[in-house]
Amino acid sequence: MHIAKAITESDFIKVKEQISAKLYPAIIGLCLLPFVSPAIALSIGIILSLTGFKHQKSSKYTSLILQTSIVLLGFGMNLEEVIAVSKSGFSITLISVTAVMILGIILGKLFNAEKNIALLIATGTAICGGSAIAAVAPILKSKDHQNSFALIVVFVLNAAALLIFPFIGHQLHLSQEVFGNWAAIAIHDTSSVVGAGALYGQEALHIATTVKLIRALWIIPLSLVMVLLIKSSDKQSIRFPWFILFFVITIVFANIFPQLQNSYAHFSWLGQRGLVVALFLIGSNITFAQIRKSGLKSFALGISLWLITAVGSLIILMR
Repeated sequence: MHIAKAITESDFIKVKEQISAKLYPAIIGLCLLPFVSPAIALSIGIILSLTGFKHQKSSKYTSLILQTSIVLLGFGMNLEEVIAVSKSGFSITLISVTAVMILGIILGKLFNAEKNIALLIATGTAICGGSAIAAVAPILKSKDHQNSFALIVVFVLNAAALLIFPFIGHQLHLSQEVFGNWAAIAIHDTSSVVGAGALYGQEALHIATTVKLIRALWIIPLSLVMVLLIKSSDKQSIRFPWFILFFVITIVFANIFPQLQNSYAHFSWLGQRGLVVALFLIGSNITFAQIRKSGLKSFALGISLWLITAVGSLIILMR
């Protein structure tokens, strides 16, 4: 009986592996389509992992795809335009990014959350959600479950903010300018910022998008700061994340040679979809044990940081 049972379980595992070998390439192909959002891709990966459908090599290329996608995203950033409009919002961006990062670290200790998860959630809250998390994850050398929980928290709060923020704005009779700045500071992902701004008004949309683009550029200095502060435990030396340098190079290159704009659009699209693929692969490596260990603390940390950031920034902007 025991032998028969062992054989049955072994055969079942092999069948799952065979299905996964065909299923994963198909889903990666779907991730290139516009209707598959980052949240959907991450969710599919998590579901497959928790139901036992894992690809043996799924984690092997995740980091490479993630870093390459970040580099390609640089082609879609208009540095000249962002710099031109950043003068008025520079100080508030500097203060808010710094404050949110410090607060995230403090709350991480209070909730006894994993250090990397706290840093990832703080980075996503301070700058631009999933993109910022994806950018600093290789620097932190965070594990897949840490990346997954940080991203899940951000995606859930993004969905909530898209509905809640315009409602609160109308109830408080916020001006277009105040709401636009508030949305850019307190909502994680750029897509949700744009959505909330569009729901509130044309001027709010313009301000929210502009300020969020300025904040997105803070991925670069924040990444460099993390490189200087985080040292390798085995060699006690700084490992520079070269993909960040290449990210900067692509931004500069795209702005020096604007005549190649059509090509840049394709590269930027590939970066966006590559990021979706990476999120699917990240989700595919999560386990129930990791959920029990980090899930509740991650959400408590993320929600607390988000609420404090949203309320605090609104109070300051309304003065």
